[in-house]
Amino acid sequence: MSVKSDNQPNVANLVIDSLIANGIDQLYCLPGYQNDVFFDALFDKQDQLTPIHTRHEQGAVYMALGAALATGKPQAVSVVPGPGFLNGSAALATAYSLYAPVLALVGQIPLGEIGKGLGALHEIPGQLEMLGHLTKHAKRITDGKTAGSLVHSAMEAVNSGLARPVGLEVPMDIWNSRCEKLPESLSAEPLQTPLPRPEKIDQAVQLLQNAARPMIVVGCGAQSSSKDVTLLAEMLSAPVLSMRTGHGVVSSRNPLSIRTPEGYALWPDCDVVLALGTRLQTQQMNWGVDDDLKIIHVEINEEELGRINTPEVGLLGDVAAVVPILIAALEGKETKKQGWLDRVAEVKERVTAEFHKELAPQLAWLDAIRDALPDGGIFVEDLTQVGYVSRFALPVYHPRTCLTPGYQGTLGWGLGTGLGAAHARRDVPVVAIMGDGGALFCIGELPTAVHHNIPLTIIVFNDNAYGNVRGFQIDRYNNRTIATDLTNPDFAALAKSFGIKGQSAATPDELSKCLRSAFASDGPTVIEVPVGTFPSPWKHFLVPRVRGISRGKTPL
Repeated sequence: MSVKSDNQPNVANLVIDSLIANGIDQLYCLPGYQNDVFFDALFDKQDQLTPIHTRHEQGAVYMALGAALATGKPQAVSVVPGPGFLNGSAALATAYSLYAPVLALVGQIPLGEIGKGLGALHEIPGQLEMLGHLTKHAKRITDGKTAGSLVHSAMEAVNSGLARPVGLEVPMDIWNSRCEKLPESLSAEPLQTPLPRPEKIDQAVQLLQNAARPMIVVGCGAQSSSKDVTLLAEMLSAPVLSMRTGHGVVSSRNPLSIRTPEGYALWPDCDVVLALGTRLQTQQMNWGVDDDLKIIHVEINEEELGRINTPEVGLLGDVAAVVPILIAALEGKETKKQGWLDRVAEVKERVTAEFHKELAPQLAWLDAIRDALPDGGIFVEDLTQVGYVSRFALPVYHPRTCLTPGYQGTLGWGLGTGLGAAHARRDVPVVAIMGDGGALFCIGELPTAVHHNIPLTIIVFNDNAYGNVRGFQIDRYNNRTIATDLTNPDFAALAKSFGIKGQSAATPDELSKCLRSAFASDGPTVIEVPVGTFPSPWKHFLVPRVRGISRGKTPL
């Protein structure tokens, strides 16, 4: 989109037109005083940039996050400063941890009052600094002369490189400033990403070619490379381990797809690990590494290479660009490692049988969900016992169809994030599961689901407690339970009070029937599932080191 030289928009017009020019057509938001000029300008552009307003700022940011995760495309959110920004900060921190491209437009008090402690409405000290810690790029617009370059650089940042949130702060008296020195185009082309040096590729190919027991580990940085990663895995006879954010990169139907318990069982045997778009944090810091394990690490962000341990080969570049280079270099050189494939198959069968026996109650509910949810349907996991087990037991068949809060472990994120995913992907069913504790964090967004007719299906597993915390108190602290019992509403009745379909399911079969009914409707549904105490899944997560003392710069 070109900008005419005789057209001088104000900052509000510039921001709106830039969002539209960069393909953003929804704005998750909660309007307010400091952003009134911006929303007045938006009034005339609603057919191109639709405001999706929520009841709380955390809901707005979670919705932007969910939409970004489900589509892989940048999303935008607007909140007022001070308490508005702080209300959304947990969701923004989660977006940062999940490498989600969210553009946060944050209001600010008048420019001349910033930092003076005068007690202006919504004033907090150091807001831009806080925003900077939760984003990869944060700037404040201070006048119309530099607004064009600052907005363009923000759009460039959210479209390029490591996918993380970007912040743009605008004082309330700057929204109406006339812009000068506008960029030639409001469309921000992605910046070129680096490619690994040829000698580094040669080193990686040599290691992979000679590996007897290779493993690939994928994180969120591989979500756009499903086809290529699957092909590379088959060329190498390498199992592909996904933990929280890598699910769906390789379909669970593929024999090479493995999860945490199988990966842990195979870890002592591996000789070469190819890490694609992941820190490899759990494996290196918890499972252990030694000199017999060679790590090839592919990362778009140079800071991540060697953050925990120095890899044998560090390949700086986007996974989507690097994996095809590796495939081309290995073509004709691959050899089938039947012994290793047999070992992987044996471990998968044994480990799966073990946790199916140990965790049958959770798995019965997950089986009901997977049975009803189409292959391309989206599953959003909040922190609840069924959710924990889903991390290694729920089959996932496509990229971006299993959304988890990652290492941030944000209790209560599921409802708002699910709304964003369901709003952005109306073409597939979206189900969000949560416990009764997490559900009430964002329950105020139920009317948002109704107002915008968002077809999210919400399952609340209700044990009238912060069940996981209580379980640890029972198991580890001599049954000294404290501050974990909860008083809850009738969730189905609460849903109905908002005009939402409210249902209850006492058995997995009933849940499956409720889900099919929900997916057949075009609006939101809440399904309450009363449950008791579940067997603990934590033996599959909290495991001892199985390889030698970690090498590298970080003492572990």
